[in-house]
Amino acid sequence: MPAIGVFDSGVGGLTVLNALRARWPGEHFIYLADTARLPYGSKSLHTISQYVEQCIAFLRNYDLKAVVVACNSASTALLERPMKSDVPIFNVVEPGARKAVEVSSGKRIGVLGTRATVFSEAYVRAIHRLQADTEVFQQPCPLFVPLVEEGWLDDPVTNLIVYRYVSAVVRNNIDTLIMGCTHYPALRAAIAKAAGPEIQLVDSAHGLIEDLTRIQPLEAKGGGKTQILCTDFSPRLEETIRLLLGPTPIDSLETVDI
Repeated sequence: MPAIGVFDSGVGGLTVLNALRARWPGEHFIYLADTARLPYGSKSLHTISQYVEQCIAFLRNYDLKAVVVACNSASTALLERPMKSDVPIFNVVEPGARKAVEVSSGKRIGVLGTRATVFSEAYVRAIHRLQADTEVFQQPCPLFVPLVEEGWLDDPVTNLIVYRYVSAVVRNNIDTLIMGCTHYPALRAAIAKAAGPEIQLVDSAHGLIEDLTRIQPLEAKGGGKTQILCTDFSPRLEETIRLLLGPTPIDSLETVDI
């Protein structure tokens, strides 16, 4: 049975994998974390594009029905330099922008992202293609990824850093806030507290599920397998993987060289 390949720079994309597994527990998933070259968000789009091509080429060694580029920085690079592929490739920027436009009541949308995603203005362009008169306010959050990779999801230091980043964009009177990196939903509780109850939080995974339903019927009954591949591995990383996956069973966990 062909699998769905999910690729991210690290373990943040496991938030996407969890959403996909919850929707289609009968599907097989192969998750590739390029942990040896993490983080992507501080690198140039040229370098990120090279990493994306290498990681997708590696995943194509498996029998796949689709590839999900769960990393927002990688999705940004993919939008800049689209790849030809015999299987559909999905990014998380466009579905995240679409969901934000759908739920925004006042056309004032905030974006939390890595420096690469923010500086590329990928979300700004995607939102304006859908609704040109929407105002978009961006905030780079370079410390979020290492906090999640360290497993510091509920920590006083994390809460303080989250408040500092989120308050900088909330002061623009936004009504909707995109968590523009797949690591960020792991910090959803802290982000929601800092943003306040009146602001809608958007996770790209929900829009991505809508996109995936269009490729072919996917298996909703149980029995699917989950394979995790990492380009670098440590016992601490395994702890974070299991923390983010929660009750989702892992059928195999291995280190690979791409």
